Amino acid sequence: MKTLVVGANGQIGRHVTQLLKEAGNHEAVAMIRSEEQKDYFESKGIQTTVADLLDSVESLKQTVEGFDAIIFTAGSGPKTGADMTLRVDLDGATKMIKAAEVAGVNRFLMVSAFQANNRENWNEKIAHYYVAKHFADEELKRSKLAYTIVKPGGLINDPGTAKIKIGSKDIIERGTVSREDVARVLVACLDKKSTEYKSFDLISGDQGVEDALDQL
Repeated sequence: MKTLVVGANGQIGRHVTQLLKEAGNHEAVAMIRSEEQKDYFESKGIQTTVADLLDSVESLKQTVEGFDAIIFTAGSGPKTGADMTLRVDLDGATKMIKAAEVAGVNRFLMVSAFQANNRENWNEKIAHYYVAKHFADEELKRSKLAYTIVKPGGLINDPGTAKIKIGSKDIIERGTVSREDVARVLVACLDKKSTEYKSFDLISGDQGVEDALDQL
């Protein structure tokens, strides 16, 4: 499956591209914002394409043409203002969804935020972030794409354990999850048709990735 990783130079994105390459049954392409970011991926034997989420839908459509799937891991990051969060995490995601639809991409996996669907559980200090994630998720659900929305808890850089807990309906307790395990879940979802049209919270737990996803 030819898969475009959006936000590939981010921490989750780098894990995703590496795991896809190791899996052997996917052709991973890293979407990066500048030529300067190429060296890292070329050193890993991973293809790249340069594009920016601030570009037009038409430009992004040309970027995604020929792909079977998109894994969207992009985010403006905590150091930018609320305006860039809205432009990248909301508008950038929305434009990529529309570009994928027009280009005939079938599969779209989104990294969202824990409880983004539930306003009562948002952190008011970063409400703009939750607003962006919530409405980007809703746009994806309304699209014709075969979506999977992964909503991780607090992200940490500890090595992954491949042990997780997920919840698609009932609220699960807040918790953390390693970025590596988020990437592992995304790659596993890509190969599981049963995860299509599903949205779920994700934290570290005691279930193997495959077993947890099979219970969705």
